[in-house]
Formats: sequence, structure tokens, C-alpha cells
Amino acid sequence: MTFKSLNIIDPICKALEQEGYTTPTPIQIQSIPAALEGKDILGSAQTGTGKTAAFAIPVLQKLQARPKTNIYGGVQALILAPTRELAVQIGESFKVYGKFASQKYAVIYGGVSQRNQEAVLRGKIDIIIATPGRLLDLVNQKIVKLHAVNILVLDEADKMLSMGFIDDVRKIIGKMPPKRQTLFYSATMPKEIQKLADEILKDPVRIEVARVSSTNENIEQELYQVDRGNKNQLLMHLLKDEALSRVLVFSRTKHTANKVVKELNRNSIQSDAIHGNKTQSARQKALDSFKAGRLRVLVATDIASRGIDVDEITHVINYELPNEPEAYVHRIGRTGRAGALGKAISFCDKEERHYLKSIERLAKRTIQVNPDHPFPFGSPVPKAEPGANDRPPRDPRDRRGGGGGGGGDRRPRKSNASNSNGGSSSGGNEGGNRNGGDRNKSRPTSGKPKPKQKDLAFSFKKKGNRSK
Repeated sequence: MTFKSLNIIDPICKALEQEGYTTPTPIQIQSIPAALEGKDILGSAQTGTGKTAAFAIPVLQKLQARPKTNIYGGVQALILAPTRELAVQIGESFKVYGKFASQKYAVIYGGVSQRNQEAVLRGKIDIIIATPGRLLDLVNQKIVKLHAVNILVLDEADKMLSMGFIDDVRKIIGKMPPKRQTLFYSATMPKEIQKLADEILKDPVRIEVARVSSTNENIEQELYQVDRGNKNQLLMHLLKDEALSRVLVFSRTKHTANKVVKELNRNSIQSDAIHGNKTQSARQKALDSFKAGRLRVLVATDIASRGIDVDEITHVINYELPNEPEAYVHRIGRTGRAGALGKAISFCDKEERHYLKSIERLAKRTIQVNPDHPFPFGSPVPKAEPGANDRPPRDPRDRRGGGGGGGGDRRPRKSNASNSNGGSSSGGNEGGNRNGGDRNKSRPTSGKPKPKQKDLAFSFKKKGNRSK
């Protein structure tokens, strides 16, 4: 089957051919015709199956056949994504597929000034790709109007739930006309997501391609059992192999990601990190350098497990196992894409064994242990530099969904700041808590010393610092 056989118009087929896309994937074969007919879709597919094209192509084609609204802010199609990285990736896909079409699009996300985004929106945009927090801010400021939206796409809806965006999504949907087409995609279907789907979809076509518990057969998976203190040494040992030419390393925390990058660069291995405390420009620069091959290793928290679309990632290394088993599937899905072979390597220390059991239970398979390495359990652990100790692994019961988003677009529930879905909010909380302790130091006074008071600033230190 070809894209032409799916009744895709010539301008889009021409763009697909130029990119070397000839054969549609299973989810594209099922989604595109139904979407072109105007039907609502409830889709479930694992990462790397071609889901973005499954909704981007019909959105572009349907808008191509309609007259432009020529109304400032009169957007016709809205795509909601949970993270900045995924929004940027979707925007790049629309640029590729719509190269010879006439639609204009804008990508909207937090963590950056909204001034440039406002300027773009003045250009009579047809399609907005956005994270919920920043979009809702712009809607409330009357910079974006949603009265003309006739196609809504929700991508990675389960991720929006885990990142606390569902209330924002409902508010955004409430500002759109009820008569519209909705394409709804979610890797998993927890009760809250199913409830949302039931609320907004009308007689949807149900599409399921490879459940989230399944992993790509093109990905070889193996496990290294290693004490936590020896993970750096094991990583350096593996990177001696030049076959690990483009490597994505995952950690659970920003602290560990920074520490790993520092060690890699100290050993002359070009690397950088992306996580919630990085500015959007710094994260995009790191991602661009990784795509261009200027970085051999990119270290990321789970904010990047969905939304990074980089060709020819040879290896994914789980430096720390995720505390949610579904995140494992999304992490390793960054390699072995588009029919290529890939390899996923996971480090597991003794405190992470319960994470491993959850992953194997979900995937219904045992990950093969590779004992052939110089740092098995019980090997001498090098002395850590002062202040370089990793934080202990977080129990998955501490906070549901804590490992999924990395804090990149999580918006404080009671904040109305314009950059509410940006990474700067988590960093600001962390810094504020540190500085707050200075204000509680009592000044020396004459007479009897006052009773020592509890330092309340430090009692909240962990609260604002949960994102990864």
C-alpha cells in the first residue's frame, strides 16, 4: 500500500516522497482514511509507530480544502501536546508534510517569553500546536481565540494526565465550538483518560496498534546488575565501544543527569543534558547538537522519553530505571525506529529491583542479564567527591506520575504566571527555598537568648523540587 492509495492529495504526497516516505504504517493506514471522512478517532499506539503523521496528514489535507478564515486568532485546528519537546517535534512534522500546502502553523509552549509567540500569532495562523498551560494563558489574555477551531487533536493524553494538565485541557475544550472533529491519542487508558474521551468524542473509530506494554521487536534489551556507586564506571566502560555512536541516556532526576554529563565531559565524551531546570533555548540547543552529531551522548530525564525524534539513535541506556514501568517502554522506543535495529541497556542496582519487577510484569518478559562486565555487585566503589553523592532512588508511591514528565511543562496549580508550563517554575521554587533560610536566622540580641525556632523554610525544601 502507498500513501497515494489513501487518497492523499498531490502536494502532501510530493512532500512525503521527498522525505523518502513511501509505505504508510499500520496506524496511518487505519487513521488517515477515517480522519479524512471527518470521523472522531480514539487511537492507542506505542511510540515510534508513525502516529504524528496519522493525524498531521489529514489535518493538513482537510484544511487545504477549506477557505481561510482571515480572522486574527481564528485558528482552525488545534493540536495539544504535554511537553515542549513533543510540541516542537509535531511542528517539525507539519513543516515537512505541509511543505507544498498553504497552511500556516505556530508552536506555542512555556518556558520562554510569549512576545515572539504573540508576533507569530498575528500572522493569521491556521494551526496551533501547543502545550496546555501556555495556551490557556494566551486564551485568557485574549491573544488566542478558539471559536473557529473545527479539528482538535489530543496527543499523548495519558501524559497530560500524569503531568496534571487535564483540568487545563477541559478548560481549553470548553472554549471551542462543540461541533468539531476530535482525534484523541493515548498510549494507555486510565479511568480519567477514558472518562475524558467519553466526554469529548462522538461515536469514535477505535484504533489500537501494539499496546504500550509491548516493546519493539527490533530493540535488543539487556540488563547490567551494578552497585549504584559503580554506574559511572560502567557507563565509561561501555562507551569505549565505538558502536555506541549516538546514545541517549536516561536518569530519574535532574541532579543525576547533570552529574553524568559532568563525568562524561571530564572523560572527553561530548555530552549535554535536557531536563526541567534547563531553559528552553538550552534544551533545544542540546537536542539540535545531538541530532547533528556534535554530541555523542544526550542525557535526559523522562521529559524527553516522548517527543524526541532523532534518527539513528544506536543505544538507549537507562542509567536509572524509571519508577513507572510504562516510561521504560517509551524510553527504549527512542531507538529501533522506522525498521532500524536498536539496543536498550539498563543498569539496575539493588534498590531498583522493585522497579525492574514492575517493568517485567508489564512487558510480560524477563530482560536478559549480561554478567560480562567488570563491575558486578560487590565490586569496590570509588570514593565520591565531596557533595557528589546521588540522591537515593525515590519510591514510586511517593508521587504518582513523578517520573513521567520531568517537570518540563508542569504548571503550579495556583499560579497564573505567563510561563506557567515552563521549566523555570520548578527551578524558581528550588532557589527560593534555599534563599528563604537566610531570612529566618535570628539576630544576636542582648539579654536572655530567645528559644531556638524551627527553620520553616527548610522544612519545605523538598516540596517544590519534585520534578525531574
